[in-house]
Amino acid sequence: MDLKFFLKDTIRKMVDFTATEQSRGIEPPPLQKPYPASATLFALPGPNGWPGVGNVSVKRAIADRKSHRAFKPEALSLEELSFLLWSTQGIRRTLSTVAYRTVPSAGCRHALETYLAIFRVEGVAPGLYRYLPVEHALLPLAASDQLEMQLGQAAFNQRFVARGAATFIWTTIPARMEWRYGDASYKVIALDAGHVCQNLYLACEAIRSGTCAIAAYDQEAMDALLGLDGETEFTIYLAPVGKV
Repeated sequence: MDLKFFLKDTIRKMVDFTATEQSRGIEPPPLQKPYPASATLFALPGPNGWPGVGNVSVKRAIADRKSHRAFKPEALSLEELSFLLWSTQGIRRTLSTVAYRTVPSAGCRHALETYLAIFRVEGVAPGLYRYLPVEHALLPLAASDQLEMQLGQAAFNQRFVARGAATFIWTTIPARMEWRYGDASYKVIALDAGHVCQNLYLACEAIRSGTCAIAAYDQEAMDALLGLDGETEFTIYLAPVGKV
């Protein structure tokens, strides 16, 4: 198998776009993964609640951007975490079944979900969470005193992955992109993940923090840690964040 095929756009010539779910008039998947109606959400402060957070020029953020694998034991503030989440998957405007976010996405399909392993964030109990961009809130998933060890092991024992204040873990729900693009979906999902992580790098620089993009992980172990089936949704990328 020539795996370089994935990097090319030849697939677009092979897809029958008249047969996609969009072309057949099927309703698109929801903007974000549903959650139980009985769930208690952790509300995050919106942009008006971040006085002084992220006030760094784009020029400086780009010039200073680099990967960090060592972090101080200092916590992130709740406002800083909120800023990072908004910067990477925040919704600027919703129109019908389309969400215009702070990052680009092929066909505005946004096939990613954001999970967080939180270790040190002011006012937030350590544990696993999922970010809900529609509500700009956190959905608590699980608490575990073994989370640092479990996350490190699922990242092929790259221990620094669990040594920051929080680790961003992005998953994909391919059906959101497949609805429009069919088998041409997968390259652009990967490109979308790159857009998101670069925004995280720049947003981290704006709050004097650091991150490091991680693409090497144990797929099955990471999916199991998040409670995913590995088919309809699976891990695609992750990045620890902490003060540097």
